[in-house]
Amino acid sequence: MPISHAHLRSFHAVATHGSFTKAAEFLHVTQPTLSGQVKELEERYGVKLFLRQRRRIELTELGLSAYEITRKIFRHEDAVEQLFLAAKRLTTGELHVGADSPYIVTPLLAQFQRMYPGIHISIQYGNSEQVMGWLESQKCDVAVLPNVLDEERLHVIPLAPDQIVAFVSSDHAWAERTSIKLEEIATQRVILREKGSRTRAIFENALLENKIKLNDIMEIGGREGVREAVAAGFGVGVVCENEIESSSRFNLLKFNDANLTNTEYVVCLKHTRSVQVTNAFLELVT
Repeated sequence: MPISHAHLRSFHAVATHGSFTKAAEFLHVTQPTLSGQVKELEERYGVKLFLRQRRRIELTELGLSAYEITRKIFRHEDAVEQLFLAAKRLTTGELHVGADSPYIVTPLLAQFQRMYPGIHISIQYGNSEQVMGWLESQKCDVAVLPNVLDEERLHVIPLAPDQIVAFVSSDHAWAERTSIKLEEIATQRVILREKGSRTRAIFENALLENKIKLNDIMEIGGREGVREAVAAGFGVGVVCENEIESSSRFNLLKFNDANLTNTEYVVCLKHTRSVQVTNAFLELVT
């Protein structure tokens, strides 16, 4: 049977304060309880740890050796407690974030970092399916992604909806236009992200509902690849409006006969919501 932590704590308190009375006050226990625990420790191992004299106590040679060890033990225990308290005060800790795009999550994280500069933030990007996988496997604490359906296991905060638009290069034939009909896009080569992209799924569903078939598709993994392909004149891209920075390289085109919107959500697993760092980020978003 391993040595009792309560017995060690009692011994250490008496050795530190040099008094059973003061040690009992420090530990918030009665003096008989404290004395009994020290006595049990001595009797269990057949040792003497204190020389009890009329008005004072002294450590025996064995007691001094034991005290050197317990000082290290409880110094580490205090360090762990301070670590936990720092995390509770959000002066230290980590926040792991998964997102399908940097455009929404970056301003939120920048504000969070200003509020809690001691928190280390890490972020990884992927498509919606990848990000949800990271959240479910707890490779990230919170996720920012669209199309969240499973709300029984998740705590979900919706953000403002974003319009899905087409965009072309500055030298494209549509560069001077502000809008197009959905069916017009079938006359162009369309640059799309890989399967698993929520933006692509919404766009393809709209085409299906309107019985529009694309004749020329170029698939490129990642938003940056799509953006650069459009800028180089390979075709027309489809993207959420807030994901295209203001640039002379592109012209945005709204669909004037279709309302394509994408809503992003900030999500965490319900059982991790109470974690201090995660909760602080959720409160910021709310």
